[in-house]
Amino acid sequence: MKAIVQDEYGPADVLKFRDIEKPSPGEADVLLRVRAAGLDMGVWHMMTGIPYLMRPAIGLRAPKSRPGTDVAGVVEEVGAGVTRFRPGDRVFGTCGGGAFAEYACAREDRLQPIPGDLAFEPAAAVPTSAMTALQALRDQARVRAGQRVLVIGAGGGVGTYAVQLARASGAEVTGVCSAAKADLVRSIGAAEVVDYAREDFADQGSRYDVIIDTAGNRPLRHLRRALTPRGTVVIVGGERGGRWLAGTDRQVRTVLLDPFARQRLRVVFMSFREADLRAVAELVGSGQVTPVVDRTYPLSEVPEAVRSLERGQVRGKAVITV
Repeated sequence: MKAIVQDEYGPADVLKFRDIEKPSPGEADVLLRVRAAGLDMGVWHMMTGIPYLMRPAIGLRAPKSRPGTDVAGVVEEVGAGVTRFRPGDRVFGTCGGGAFAEYACAREDRLQPIPGDLAFEPAAAVPTSAMTALQALRDQARVRAGQRVLVIGAGGGVGTYAVQLARASGAEVTGVCSAAKADLVRSIGAAEVVDYAREDFADQGSRYDVIIDTAGNRPLRHLRRALTPRGTVVIVGGERGGRWLAGTDRQVRTVLLDPFARQRLRVVFMSFREADLRAVAELVGSGQVTPVVDRTYPLSEVPEAVRSLERGQVRGKAVITV
């Protein structure tokens, strides 16, 4: 089969389009004929091996797994212990790696049926980004109706879901994004939009009950200036900083400062939960949340797709089609 492989860490050029052996499902696995695969910043981190501190877990000289985790496709074959799916079913979810390929294996408990007649491309755009936004808003921020929520990076992969999920909770949402993404952010539910290139949300006098920061580069003290006295800030990921820490130092400082602050200071790293994938599938199926797919790339153009993501040119999500 055709697949994207990686033999070393580095820029997008290390991603190669090759022929490799088709995988076989284990007892609890589902073999998928991949139709689409989602792209997120986790792909970039695995490709570059940054921050260096994560390499003992993912591989010292090269990743232990092939690129791509979010996947949507058709069940080709199931292991002997699989009971929920059968060949021909349309499913989506996450695999342990290797989603950028014609075939991929995933555990049965990491997949859900694609809701309704949703196409494969938007289905592949859901798992990691939507679950990250859900865990940030529900578990860390505990967002409820009537609150004022600020989403920084509102036009990105996690941000577009955070705006919609906060709005579905009954909150009033303000999105921070570039001017090029402002119309999109309004269209998915933001009552107000702040152009970060022209305005500083912390200097406008507005105070928010919850701030979800998906952009990864603002000092914590800057975020706290825009919070209510008992408000909550949630840091999602870290994309800036040196090669050893790559922004995770801000998350460490957030955790250390939280016990001493009146405001609630939280961080979130997406943890896969079957119940959460089912929850976002239901939200998408009911129409409360709509995946935003900006552009698609064929499997052979994964390196260019990663470059576009790295340059911040993607509105919502980019998806690989197979």
